[in-house]
Amino acid sequence: MFDDDFLLAIDQGTSSTRVILFNLEGEVLSISQKESTLSYPKPGWVEQNAEAILEDALFCCNESMRSKNKNPLAIGITNQRETTIIWDKKTGKPIYNAIVWQDTRTAEFCDNLIKEGNETWVRDRTGLLLDPYFSATKIVWLLDNIEGARKKAEAGDLLFGTVDCFLLWHLTCGKIHATDRTNASRTMLMDIHTGNWDQELLNLFNIPSEILPEIKNNVDDFGEIGQPLFDAQVPIKALIGDQQAALVGQGCFGRGMVKSTYGTGCFALMNIGENPAISKNRLITTVAYSIDEKITYALEGSIFIAGAAIQWIKDGLSLLSNYEDSEKIAEEISSTLGVYFIPALTGLGAPYWRSDVRGSIVGLSRETKSDHVIRASLEAQAYQTRDLIDVMCQDAELSIDQMRIDGGLAKNKFVCQFLADILQRRIHVPRSNEATAWGAACLAGLGVGAFGDLNEISSTWQSSKCYESKMASEKSDELYEGWRVAISNLLYKG
Repeated sequence: MFDDDFLLAIDQGTSSTRVILFNLEGEVLSISQKESTLSYPKPGWVEQNAEAILEDALFCCNESMRSKNKNPLAIGITNQRETTIIWDKKTGKPIYNAIVWQDTRTAEFCDNLIKEGNETWVRDRTGLLLDPYFSATKIVWLLDNIEGARKKAEAGDLLFGTVDCFLLWHLTCGKIHATDRTNASRTMLMDIHTGNWDQELLNLFNIPSEILPEIKNNVDDFGEIGQPLFDAQVPIKALIGDQQAALVGQGCFGRGMVKSTYGTGCFALMNIGENPAISKNRLITTVAYSIDEKITYALEGSIFIAGAAIQWIKDGLSLLSNYEDSEKIAEEISSTLGVYFIPALTGLGAPYWRSDVRGSIVGLSRETKSDHVIRASLEAQAYQTRDLIDVMCQDAELSIDQMRIDGGLAKNKFVCQFLADILQRRIHVPRSNEATAWGAACLAGLGVGAFGDLNEISSTWQSSKCYESKMASEKSDELYEGWRVAISNLLYKG
């Protein structure tokens, strides 16, 4: 390999689409980004324009390559998971907006499936809970609510995919309709033990198999992209869901290693090796990565609202002029004066799984000011994370003394320190905060021989800062107990 070789990662997230070029040491050479627009047609509904997502990806690819006079070695794609798109096989046009992972319109349908006694076998088969979060019930809604959709699907005229699959199909001019095992494991249609689509699950949801993409390993042949983006054919060698990509980018290849990403939501994943153990605490069992037909699994705790809570504080309540101010404001006061903010703006995720519950700010008094609410919105990320980590360690029968974090809130020093305090564990922030995109780039590099194996990828990870707990464990437990009481009261009322 030459010193000027580089890899291209398409990182399509909920709030933005980005294309990042990396050299083989993981250093960022360029970033192009376009913000994404979410729409909320009805309470609990969350949608995006799928064609705009594609346009943004193409724009960012073009922008990132403007200063380059050679092509990338390979391309990796990582994406927001569960977000569901169905499009016409002949025209490539979506039949409806993309239904975003946060969307809860199918909550009643999920409840009915649970009442019919399907929860246990579906969880054992998929590692997932019957919840609107996952793709299957979103597919059902599209087939049953868009005129003519089910008939066209059964005739083989429609295609389903998560965002990775939709982008891949269009980037390869309709030649490749495929996804990878991490994204497929989030649809509730894949048997997590075999890594293949499951006919009994398809029967349960009444979804025709004709619309499904081929399932591939994370490192595989996903076609090529040529002109007009590149002057020669460039291979797409990796597809991976965004949270699993961050696990790879953080070098968490050993059993018991944990990363937590703080973006729109918060997602903590623990590598549990080759055994897909099913959680006893309502966590998700998911595919961490699949290479050479060898599947590695993870336990995952999914929090729906993390960075989105700060966005709501800024844009919804107008308490912040910019995100950076939140760190300074939180550090200038010594506490929230007993205020807790439960950011269940689209329901509660793991380990509660209550799509019907909505957010709450409790402990308000005459002394409460906007600064206390802002600090409470940041503290909530640590409390939510402890909810996950405590039960994750129980399920895996492991103890951990550290965690690697990334995402937008990893830049907030207050959040990082409060995480260390409430978790009573070391918190590592990596040298590069682009763990998700780097994970996709690494796997693409693995596919073309730029890296020899996962150990070589792991050696690129470096910690830029380690936060140690400065809080006595008794104080940490006291604060967390206040959170637990607030959550219990909300759930009881909900």
